[in-house]
Amino acid sequence: MHFPNEILALAQKIVTDFTAKGWMVATAESCTGGLIAGALTEIPGSSAVVDRGFVTYTNTAKMEMLGVQEQTLAQFGAVSKETALQMVHGALFRSRADFAVAVTGVAGPGGSSAEKPVGLVHLAARARNGALIHHEMRYGDVGRDQVRIATLKTALEMFVALSQ
Repeated sequence: MHFPNEILALAQKIVTDFTAKGWMVATAESCTGGLIAGALTEIPGSSAVVDRGFVTYTNTAKMEMLGVQEQTLAQFGAVSKETALQMVHGALFRSRADFAVAVTGVAGPGGSSAEKPVGLVHLAARARNGALIHHEMRYGDVGRDQVRIATLKTALEMFVALSQ
């Protein structure tokens, strides 16, 4: 994928700033399918910052790789605040990262419902020191690529916010 300049500038800032502080990151991605890790690794020197990425597109992968509880998925669904929070916790504590971000959403065009429309994305970012951010984004039915790029931008911004 060709990343927009705005995304690459954010990724560059993260790689530069986090390298200077000796910090590492992990990603847990569903609807973005690895784009967050991909944008970060577009930047030369990112191996000093990117510890690992989990692409957990299915509920089984979320449970097996990140420790998301089956009860959480049954009660709240994959696209929920509760699932995003468990995903980010799993990514942080199943890695050597200082910071993790998790995303789960409906990029479309299908897979939506009245309660969970296309463009609904839950993002969570967590620092090892306990700082936590959650965003529920409603990007709208703007097209699959636009939902994924907007989610990628928000996720990178969350890394920056946690590092301040």
